[in-house]
Amino acid sequence: MDGGTLTGTEKQMIRDSWSQVNEDPLIHGIAWFTRLFDLEPDLVPLFKYNGQCFSSPQECLASTDFLDHIRKVMSVIDAAVSNLENLSSLEEYLTSLGKKHKVIGVKMASFNTVGESLLYALEGGLGEAFTPDTRVSWARLYAMVVDVMSRGWQMDKTGE
Repeated sequence: MDGGTLTGTEKQMIRDSWSQVNEDPLIHGIAWFTRLFDLEPDLVPLFKYNGQCFSSPQECLASTDFLDHIRKVMSVIDAAVSNLENLSSLEEYLTSLGKKHKVIGVKMASFNTVGESLLYALEGGLGEAFTPDTRVSWARLYAMVVDVMSRGWQMDKTGE
């Protein structure tokens, strides 16, 4: 993964917008996953904690275990933003994360919805500060992250 595919201006737009989101990442994460479940409710049953399956998005979003998951997701985004100059440093972690998502049954196609939901949450949280150029910058960063995660789907059982 090469951070050079984002321009300096794009990196700065991402950093500036993230600094606002990162003031309260949980609220933005909840907005993100609320939108995700609105668009793709079939994802709810993939989230299981201590043998508990959720029957609705509301039940899932009310779970402290799921809120911890949201915090973890937001920390991955934070790591990507913090490493914009060296995104390749996250390759091994993101590939492993892709493998884990495959194992639990997430389909690669769902990451299109996840990305759309992320942009929706950013736009809702940032308002007018989420300009069209900022949207493009975030979409490009998200595509780069998913590209690396997708390698986890493509690896065989030996990890090669």
